[in-house]
Order: sequence, then C-alpha cells, then structure tokens
Amino acid sequence: MSDNKFLPKLSQNLLEILGDEEYYDVTIEVGNDPYVQIFRSHMVILNYRSPYLRRILSTNKKKNNGTLTHIKLPNISPEIFQIILKYIYGGKLSLEEYDASYIVEIMVAANELSLQELIPHSQSFLIDNQANWIEQNFVLMYQTSFESDSFLELQKFCTELISKQPENFFNSLDFTSI
Repeated sequence: MSDNKFLPKLSQNLLEILGDEEYYDVTIEVGNDPYVQIFRSHMVILNYRSPYLRRILSTNKKKNNGTLTHIKLPNISPEIFQIILKYIYGGKLSLEEYDASYIVEIMVAANELSLQELIPHSQSFLIDNQANWIEQNFVLMYQTSFESDSFLELQKFCTELISKQPENFFNSLDFTSI
C-alpha cells in the first residue's frame, strides 16, 4: 500500500482551509492601485511554505489584542498571487493551463517568495514547452533571466540561443535595450 494515496485528500483539505472565511489570521495586500486585492491566509501555513513570508511574519507577529497581521506584496499581481497561494496550500501547480507570460510571472513571484522548488520547475517547463515563445520574446526573457541567480537554467538557455543564432539576437529591434 502506497503512503502517497492520502496526499490528494490532504491537498484538497488544505485548499479548503484557504477558502475559510472564519479562521484566517493574516491578510495579504497584493498588487498596485487600481489592481489591488486582499487575500486571507493562515500564518502557520505561510510560515512553513515560504521562507520570505516567514521572515516577514517573524517581524510582524500577531498581536495579543486580536489585530491581524497584514502583509503587502506590491510586485505581484493578484492573478499570479492567487495561483501561487493555491500552490502554497495545495502543493500542486499545473503549468500547462497557463500561457508563457503567466509562467514567467509565476517564476518571478516564486523567486520573490523564496519558493525554491517552483523556480526550476517553471524554468524547465518554459524551456521544454515554450522555447518558441522564449525566442519570440527573447529580450524580455534574457533580461528576466538575469534578474536573479535563481534563473541560471534560463540564463544558460538564452546564452545558448545567442551562440547558436547570433544574427537573430543582433538584428533584434530590442537589441540596444540589452
């Protein structure tokens, strides 16, 4: 008997907790005006799933007077944070259902939130399944790949593209922005 057969039910229960309107103890304000959304969450889950959020929560512990902890994440869009939050709670993320630009945003948000297992997963998915999109949006992807040392796989892929097809790179309209 496999020990993993209970994981889907656990994942589903944790996603149900995410939807709970009564027992949350953290609010997270995501995005910038006019696209701001408030998410309700649970300190204990955030603490164990994201080192970045753990650091924020450790300096912002819930007060004994019942005041909720409030976190602001202006660099992440509400749509992307909703995807990430479901991943944090349920431990599942199917990148096949998102277009490449969303996957890039997921990867960047995962990096900001220190979700280390999600970064290589999203990079590999982009390279294996969206190589044409990366080539078509090369300057964006090249610049994104150098935003963090966590994106080494993407950096390597972009560097290989340049070495294999330098004329595409040098003839690009966006070449001077690099």
